[in-house]
Amino acid sequence: MAYRDGQRLRLDADGAPLRLSVNRRARRVSIRIDARAGEAVLVAPSERRLADAVAFARTRADWIRDRLADRPEPVGLAPGQVLTVEGRPVTLAVLPGAGAARLRVGADGGEELAAGGEGAAWSRRILNFLKRRAREALVARTEVHCRALGLPLPKVSINDPRSRWGSCTPGRGTIRYSWRVILAPPAVLDYLAAHEVAHLVHADHSPRFWAVVAQRIGDPSPHRAWLKQHGAALHALTV
Repeated sequence: MAYRDGQRLRLDADGAPLRLSVNRRARRVSIRIDARAGEAVLVAPSERRLADAVAFARTRADWIRDRLADRPEPVGLAPGQVLTVEGRPVTLAVLPGAGAARLRVGADGGEELAAGGEGAAWSRRILNFLKRRAREALVARTEVHCRALGLPLPKVSINDPRSRWGSCTPGRGTIRYSWRVILAPPAVLDYLAAHEVAHLVHADHSPRFWAVVAQRIGDPSPHRAWLKQHGAALHALTV
């Protein structure tokens, strides 16, 4: 049974939870998995194609259930947890007092990301550090790719979208990134910056667009494969 949730439409197809979405830039009906929400998202290019999207999803109900069953369990931030930050293993730790998060060398010689406080306050300081680090890295790589292509620097913002790693609005000169890519290898983060900057040249995913990406970072296939393989784990981190 379908029901309204704000501007979204949700329904159930043979036991598979679905969310319908209209994206007028989409060329066809498609399905993606929202691991954080625990549901499949059906994307249609127009309201008229929503019925087609539902019919398509019903033919893929087993696949949707399997993908949802395979998604990583949500994991919260906790002292002692090891995150990969900019390609390096970093252990989360607690500082005395209420200090902001910072990197330091731990007692075992390894790198720690330590913050003061406890509970939600401690987690918030860790998250603020990761977002700040993500912004610094992504702005830096965006500047490099824009400069190489002779483009003005766009307005860059850091968000936490449920599925996209980045998005570009060429007409407004804006790029939005997910802070979670700071947990990916630096080469993957650089690919994402090159990808979004290339959209300032070509708004679509045409061969011309991919040629610009390849011009900047070479073959993007390994980085796209990494995100496809590990992206659900990055989204499983609850903050």
